[in-house]
Amino acid sequence: MSKLLIIVDDKHKETHAVLAGEVLRKAASELNHSCCIEVRTPQGVIAAITQEMLNDAESLLLVGDVEISDSNIADLPTIKASIDEVLDSPSKVLERLSSTSDSSSKKGKKIVAITSCPTGIAHTFMAAEGLQQGSKSLGYEIKVETQGSVGARNELTPEEIAAADLVIIAADTTVDTSRFQGKLVFKSGTKPAIADGAVLIEKAFKEASSNTVEVAKSETAASQDNKKGLAGAYKHLMTGVSFMLPFVVAGGILIAISFALGGIYAYEEENAGTLAYALFQIGAEGAFMLMVPAIAGYISFSIADRPGLAPGMVGGLMAANLGAGFLGGIVAGYMAGYITAALSKWIQLPKNLDGLKPVLILPVLTTMLTGLLMYYVIAAPVAEIMSSLKDWLEGMQAGSAVLLGLLLGGMMAFDMGGPVNKAAYAFATGLVTSGVFAPMAAVMAGGMTPPLGLALATKLFPHKFNKEEREAGNAAAVLGISFVTEGAIPYAARDPFRVIPSLILGSATAGAISLAVGVELKVPHGGAFVLGIPNAVTHLGMYAFAIVAGSVVTTLCLFIVKKKLTN
Repeated sequence: MSKLLIIVDDKHKETHAVLAGEVLRKAASELNHSCCIEVRTPQGVIAAITQEMLNDAESLLLVGDVEISDSNIADLPTIKASIDEVLDSPSKVLERLSSTSDSSSKKGKKIVAITSCPTGIAHTFMAAEGLQQGSKSLGYEIKVETQGSVGARNELTPEEIAAADLVIIAADTTVDTSRFQGKLVFKSGTKPAIADGAVLIEKAFKEASSNTVEVAKSETAASQDNKKGLAGAYKHLMTGVSFMLPFVVAGGILIAISFALGGIYAYEEENAGTLAYALFQIGAEGAFMLMVPAIAGYISFSIADRPGLAPGMVGGLMAANLGAGFLGGIVAGYMAGYITAALSKWIQLPKNLDGLKPVLILPVLTTMLTGLLMYYVIAAPVAEIMSSLKDWLEGMQAGSAVLLGLLLGGMMAFDMGGPVNKAAYAFATGLVTSGVFAPMAAVMAGGMTPPLGLALATKLFPHKFNKEEREAGNAAAVLGISFVTEGAIPYAARDPFRVIPSLILGSATAGAISLAVGVELKVPHGGAFVLGIPNAVTHLGMYAFAIVAGSVVTTLCLFIVKKKLTN
């Protein structure tokens, strides 16, 4: 609904001016516009414009012989029309005025945005592209900072933030918003930005709220709608996974290189002093030891901001030392975060002492409580669960291995980087920290298969794909060998009921073969580029066969279910 300001004045024909005002009022009502109409006559002014009306107005229509001297009115987007034009077609005049209002209100609007996903690869940049395209179509100016796996790119400057009319956070992890004090901020996941950036931007302008969180006081209740329920719990977990991932990748690759240089016994004391032994220490005793504290610490950070970091990491380290593994770390992270958030709310101090809460009171109390709970209550039963899970996974018979492979592989293709995909990936990555590597192999095979199968399909039967899809086939192949499942999203979006089931079948096949033959993968990312590292993957030939077989199954399913295009 547009808010229009209309002034009508006909110095020679008073009745025509009054009539023009009435027909405009009726037309505005039919077009669902809100309008204020001032009619000037020789006998006086009818419904004079007030300052409040002026403040709310988006555009101005001058009808007849109107002269204005008020600079505030003159600054509004303005069109002029004659009395005859209004009487002849009031709707056309109002539509022209409304379009002027829309284009003027968009002109000069500036947006800054941040996009981020747990792995920091495809969804991060696809969301950025969606926002950029949506902003362009709406006529806004935008700059997007991507917080990916290689750090922040296209970083926002303080000047750009200060000049922005709106801040959009499109992220599946927790993003620090302390830079945006006093700005209008709208938070969303990456999926809406990828699906339709323009719709998200329009929604953001309507629903954004002022960011008034005082970082110094560490109000942990910030953005409560993102911290409640299952969606909030999932986001906290993904934040932890995103910060844990670099430790897993670095540790896994360094251990693999260590084995390549010194053999599978490079870690034994008799090899102390060698490069292989040193690399193993860095990877296993350094990076791998920090994985569980990292996931616990940043789950807690996502819930309770900075005061939650220390208790979360301490709880995670205790989980690792007491044998509770990554499950214990996840429990410790949630426990530390929610305890910190609760204490922050319950503990009320005088204003001059309030600064002690985030740096002294909360870290000490929550670290003590989390540590005691881990030591006396949580660690032992979770360690039993982890031990049972590890024994079951390591001792899986052929049938159960195939079923688990089917499940994990299918989950990777179900939403191609969405919550189900990330849940399977988080499960497998967590097991890597406990020395169980087979599920990771199934997950990566299942994630590589969808783009590879689609790329192959575009080459073997191009008549089933449009020109844009055929041209994207090469890019999908590159994304597939890089373990970026999101390369299949454009195809699935255009034909979901045929493409997605085909992808699930192919990925489930790859995952089942991988687990059935006992493939183990020590590096949780990198696709084909890490498979050449000696000892990074076992049964390399069969693993390659699993990926190829899954891709071929996807391609065959697409051949059967997709229709031939006429264009």
